[in-house]
Amino acid sequence: METKDNAKKKVVLAFSGGLDTSFAVKYLSEDLGYEVHTAIANTGGFSEEDLAVIADKAKRLGAASHTALDITKDYYDKSIRYMIAGNVLRNGTYPISVSSERIFQAIATIQYAKKIGAHAVAHGSTGAGNDQVRFDLTFQILAPGIEIITPTRDMTLTREYEIDYLKKHGYEADFKKMEYSINKGLWGTSIGGKETLKSDQTLPESAYPSQITAEGEETLKIGFEKGEVVSVNGKRIDDRIEAIREIEKIGSKFGIGRDMHIGDTIIGIKGRVGFEAAAPILIIAAHKMLEKHTLTKWQQYWKDQIGTWYGMFLHEAQYLEPVMRDMEAMLENSQRNVTGTVELTLRPYSYTLVGVDSPFDLMKTDFGEYGEVNKAWTADDVKGFTKILGNQMKIYHNVQQRNGCQE
Repeated sequence: METKDNAKKKVVLAFSGGLDTSFAVKYLSEDLGYEVHTAIANTGGFSEEDLAVIADKAKRLGAASHTALDITKDYYDKSIRYMIAGNVLRNGTYPISVSSERIFQAIATIQYAKKIGAHAVAHGSTGAGNDQVRFDLTFQILAPGIEIITPTRDMTLTREYEIDYLKKHGYEADFKKMEYSINKGLWGTSIGGKETLKSDQTLPESAYPSQITAEGEETLKIGFEKGEVVSVNGKRIDDRIEAIREIEKIGSKFGIGRDMHIGDTIIGIKGRVGFEAAAPILIIAAHKMLEKHTLTKWQQYWKDQIGTWYGMFLHEAQYLEPVMRDMEAMLENSQRNVTGTVELTLRPYSYTLVGVDSPFDLMKTDFGEYGEVNKAWTADDVKGFTKILGNQMKIYHNVQQRNGCQE
C-alpha cells in the first residue's frame, strides 16, 4: 500500500455517498495524500435533491472537487433498449439493473479522469463482488496507463471498521442508514446487506425504498413502437426515459417487481441481492407478450438465445467485447414489427397480462382460427402433411422393431 507521498497527485473516485466510497475519500486524502476528486455517474436513479446531498457529503469529507455526470440517456440508448429487445432477465428473475449500469458508470468515470489529468482512479468495491471486475476491466481497457486504487478491497475492510474510521476522522453521518447497500438507477434498485447474506432469509418491507400505497386493481396500458415504449395509458410520451419513470411510478405503488436474485458471480461464488424494479418487470412482460403475437416462431427462438447471451455478457463485464455490437444489431432488427399496445391489470404484489392490440398481430389472418376453423387448407391437406411429417420417426421406429429393440 502506498504511503503519504502522493501530494498534488489527482485521483478520481467513483463516488456514491455510501459507506465504502465515503471511507475512500478520507483514506485517499488523509492516509495516502492524494488530491481527491469525486464523481458520481447518474444512471437515472438520483433526483436533484439526492445529488445535492451527495455533493454535500463529498465536500464534508474533504474532496477537492465533486462533479455529477448525467449518463442516463447514454445508458438507455446503449443498454436499456437492447435489454428490453432481448427480454433480459438473469436466471429468469433479475433485470440486471446494477450489473448493466456499472459498466456505463465506469466508462464515464474513466473518461472524466482522463479529462482532468488524473494520475489514478479509485472505486469502493469489495473483493467479494462483481463490481470490482466491472470497474477494473473497463478502466484497464479504456485507460491502461492510469493506476487503479481500491482500498476497501485491498485492506479487506468490514463495515464496522469503516464506520469507526470515519468517526475518528470527524465525519458525522446517519450510519444506521448504511446497514444496507442501496443502488438506484433508471432500470431498478438493488438492496444488499443483512438478510441477503444468508440463504434462509429475505428482506423486510422496511428495506425497500418504495412502499406499497395502492389497493385493489388498476389497468395499465403500455404502447410500443419497434420494441420501445412510446405511450402509457394512452398518453404519448416521446421521451423514452420519462416513459420508464411513469411506469415505475405506477407499478411501484403496488410493490410489483420486488424479488431476490440468487446467481453465479463473475468470480465464481454464489450471491444474493434483493431488488425492486417495477418498470423493468412490467415492460419486459408486456414486451415479451407483444413479441409472441408479432414475431415468427424462429424469430422468437433465436432472439431468446441472443437475449440470454447478451444479458450474460453484460452482467459479466463484457460490454466492450465487439460481439456485443453484433448482437445489438440483431436485436434491433428483430424489433421492426414489435408495435402495439399491451394491457395489464395491476394489484398489490402481482399483475396479469390481459392482451394486445397490434397491426402486426400474426393471429389476425385469413388463414384460420386456432382450434376453431381452417380457411387456407383442407382436411386432406392436413392428412397428407401429417404423413410426410411423420416419415423420419416412422422409419426410426420401424428399424428398431426389425432389430428387436424396445424403448
